[in-house]
Amino acid sequence: MTAEPAGRPVRELRIAADHASYQGHFPGAPILPGAVLLDAVLHELRSRLGLEHAQFDIRTCKFLDPVRPADALSIEFTDLADGTIRFTVRCEERIVAAGVVAAARRHASAP
Repeated sequence: MTAEPAGRPVRELRIAADHASYQGHFPGAPILPGAVLLDAVLHELRSRLGLEHAQFDIRTCKFLDPVRPADALSIEFTDLADGTIRFTVRCEERIVAAGVVAAARRHASAP
């Protein structure tokens, strides 16, 4: 697979409304933990770049608004001139997370 070109379209980001993390974060008023959202972003990014094994250098990441179980999320990646990738996660028009990452192939170590 090859990397997608700059200006990738907005894509749906799926996190199940019954994801286990909602149960304890927080009882009675569940929100998605930022770590779970960031993991979903990195998984999507790895898939879009066609990297089976990749490590990421997270340059910045801000969680700007809570994600509730029924929220429909979308994500957009933008290639930046310095080789990093900006991501923006939205729930409708509301930005819930944004950041910049760099991706590199991970080389397997020799036994």
